[in-house]
Amino acid sequence: MVWFSFSIEEFKSAIVKSSNLFIPSLDRVFWKHLKVIVKDDKCLKKFVNIANICINLGYWPSYFKLLLSIIISKSNKALYDSLKMFQPIFLLNTLWKFIEKVIRERLQFQAISNNFIYPNQLGGLKQQSITDTSIFLTYLIQSEWVQNIQTSILAFDIAWFFSSLNHHLLPLILDKARFDTRISSFFSNYLVYRKTQYLWNNFSSPFFNVNVSVEQGSALSPVLLALYLSLIFHIFKKRAKNLKIPVSFITNGLFVS
Repeated sequence: MVWFSFSIEEFKSAIVKSSNLFIPSLDRVFWKHLKVIVKDDKCLKKFVNIANICINLGYWPSYFKLLLSIIISKSNKALYDSLKMFQPIFLLNTLWKFIEKVIRERLQFQAISNNFIYPNQLGGLKQQSITDTSIFLTYLIQSEWVQNIQTSILAFDIAWFFSSLNHHLLPLILDKARFDTRISSFFSNYLVYRKTQYLWNNFSSPFFNVNVSVEQGSALSPVLLALYLSLIFHIFKKRAKNLKIPVSFITNGLFVS
């Protein structure tokens, strides 16, 4: 698939949808500040140029690879003596998030256009939600009741999926999805040499390398996870003869038979 250069209109659309209720990261830039800056088309073109150059060179600047990880404790737990009692909240640079939003829209559009994303991956994608999942399941179950057929559903949850995504596999999946070779090259660089600083109460750590995961606060993460799971669902549908349909909602899903 040909990957065309980004346009000013794509960036304008992305920033209009950005909420001002956002905690900035190391760059200390709020969305409300950025919205003022990009009203000047000359400034906006600079962001467009940065994004296009990153894709063309297959490069994600080290400045965008720095993030803060704030560790918070989960509520209503009797004991806090294991890692699963805590969760990180990732704070990303605003400029990083701005460019990611535009890449996400294009990435999702192309992945759906070539039918790579499985049709029943209903979470984390534009114009698809948990409501769609509920409507679909209700229709499926009731239509089988009419035929006096029982429906079995197995629910699953992929634990720590965001934090365990394999960086080496994702570019191969992008190639399998027939994206422009520049995209797999870009994500090969986008995912590596990241650094994060951990903040917990009054404690702040030095920066550590992050060699796995995609950030839960990243605009790109839901689409990348959908691409990551697509091959699995296509394989299940092809090989599991008694499986009517798999349904997923980001890191949760259902097998229906």
